[in-house]
Amino acid sequence: MIQSIIKDKPTRLFVFFTAFFVANALIAECIGTKLFSLEKLLGTNPANISMFGQHGLAFTLTCGVLLWPLEFVMTDIINEFYGPKAVRRISFIAVGLISYAFLMFYLAIHVPAADFWVASRKDQGIPDMQLAFDGIFGQGMRIILGSLVAFLVSQIVDVTVFHKIKKRTGEKHVWLRATGSTVVSQLVDSYIVLFIAFSGIFTWQQILAIGMMNYTYKFLMAIILTPVIIIVEKRIEKYLGHEVARKMKLAAMGRESE
Repeated sequence: MIQSIIKDKPTRLFVFFTAFFVANALIAECIGTKLFSLEKLLGTNPANISMFGQHGLAFTLTCGVLLWPLEFVMTDIINEFYGPKAVRRISFIAVGLISYAFLMFYLAIHVPAADFWVASRKDQGIPDMQLAFDGIFGQGMRIILGSLVAFLVSQIVDVTVFHKIKKRTGEKHVWLRATGSTVVSQLVDSYIVLFIAFSGIFTWQQILAIGMMNYTYKFLMAIILTPVIIIVEKRIEKYLGHEVARKMKLAAMGRESE
């Protein structure tokens, strides 16, 4: 029985998607404590944008956004072949494991450190490792909660929009449902995390401005990655076989045959 499960191509593909989806989400959360300048990365001048009464805005983003677009690419692909129930199940698994990871980070931070590991010897270029560890793995509870809620809600929104568009267009216009669902869900994601994490700390004008800068990046990435979704889907169809892929897509839409 185990061998038949392992040899089943749709099952193998689903296991791979689940593992990659969870790993990608966890890595994005871990590296999200670092902020970077998109303009410096691209070698351009700061954007210096003004909106909502805020001036001199630039694309200062968390490193987590480098990986989150891939998460929504995966969501659309899983949605196409396995349906909304599969996406929701994987999303809940990801949230559960990310929560588990944050709990382990918290425990690791509070485990008593060895004296020589804590000691700072700046003259030898050795920092306080405990302080560095806390800075990298320690995140505020509101940021953690905001990130998890934003992820889960945006996934549900992505699935819902994706299937509403697909029901209207059928198998045509893959780019429309993939891009449309992502740009809507990313808008939700951008603001939920900011309102939960920084409400009462930032003014609503600051939250709106920062959220719009983050969303602009995510929107552009959704457009850029749309061809990737189309290419990957074609590769999957070739791997599964046209007939199997067709049946999976119909089942994902709640139609076993057509």
